[in-house]
Amino acid sequence: MSVLEIARAVRAPRTAATAAGEVVLPLDTILQRDCIGAMRELPAASIDMIFADPPYNLQLGGDLNRPDGSHVDAVTDAWDKFDSLDAYDRFTRAWLAEAKRILKPNGTIWVIGSYHNIFKVGAAIQDLGYWILNDIIWRKANPMPNFKGTRFTNAHETLIWASMGEKARYTFNYRSMKTLNDELQMRSDWEFPICGGAERLKKDGHKVHPTQKPEALLYRILLACTKPGDVVLDPFFGTGTTGAVARRLGRRWIGIERESPYVAAAKERIAAALPLDESALTTMQSPKAAPRVAFGTIVETGMLVPGAVLMDAKRKYRVTVRADGSLLSDCGQVGSIHKLGASLQNAPACNGWTFWHYEAEGALKPIDALRQTYLLATQP
Repeated sequence: MSVLEIARAVRAPRTAATAAGEVVLPLDTILQRDCIGAMRELPAASIDMIFADPPYNLQLGGDLNRPDGSHVDAVTDAWDKFDSLDAYDRFTRAWLAEAKRILKPNGTIWVIGSYHNIFKVGAAIQDLGYWILNDIIWRKANPMPNFKGTRFTNAHETLIWASMGEKARYTFNYRSMKTLNDELQMRSDWEFPICGGAERLKKDGHKVHPTQKPEALLYRILLACTKPGDVVLDPFFGTGTTGAVARRLGRRWIGIERESPYVAAAKERIAAALPLDESALTTMQSPKAAPRVAFGTIVETGMLVPGAVLMDAKRKYRVTVRADGSLLSDCGQVGSIHKLGASLQNAPACNGWTFWHYEAEGALKPIDALRQTYLLATQP
């Protein structure tokens, strides 16, 4: 980015110091800047978590068409192009070094990428002294096919989750993840559909951003390794998925994005994201039993929102859905859809999918109907 471009960019309030010497971060703000320059202005050890979706450097080398001749809306933007692999390496190491400087000692970083770039990113992460905690496979329930038939369908992306060093402490809400997954330990292979439907931002019939990530993916990440009030930075903010989910989950956020159309879309989107109330935000520590779709997936994808009320078919018991998929009863008991259903009835077991109902169009429907809807929507 040239000096002239930076001078013309719309700048958010800079980091400042209070009279007491305390650092004030530009919270809940989009910095319309080059990411490396913007991160350099943030104070050291000030960020709890970073989620980064950097350019993939796809190097497509021309338009991509389907067999019927129609155009595939792929990534052809200037921000994804680099002069060489060495240039991409230098860029990657520069922003990762700034990220390490501004993360707190107990902070973590998540980076998502494809086979084009994730191995280079992983090498830079290790070279800079981060400690890789997990690589997560996001398996796409509805991937784009390989139209030329020359390779396997590319049906996943990889996320790297890393702490500040081998001995570093970090936040991991293990029990919330277990509850979200119907009381089974959360695995490192996650299945979500690619962003589509009403969630996909469009203007004049075209995608606003070619690689918009599904909110369900960010929901799981933020719930896994941040706490309410934590500061989450996204240096490649795009259309604001991280900000929208952070706002709903009661986290503070900072976005860095230099492209004006994305900034405008992100602002509008985040303004429309409704924060959860405090009781729904409280998450739990849990215990086991999983069908093909976890109840947490229904919550993550917005089919049931935290704060929604469920009841049994006879309307005897009422519970509230919380952010991690746990339920809170009117008498203060907390548990999964299965455990709490059993506990309230003093029964040895309960199939929460058929026991709990939600109200729609004046009638009660079992939450299993939402599970079936999800399965139908995500079938290849």
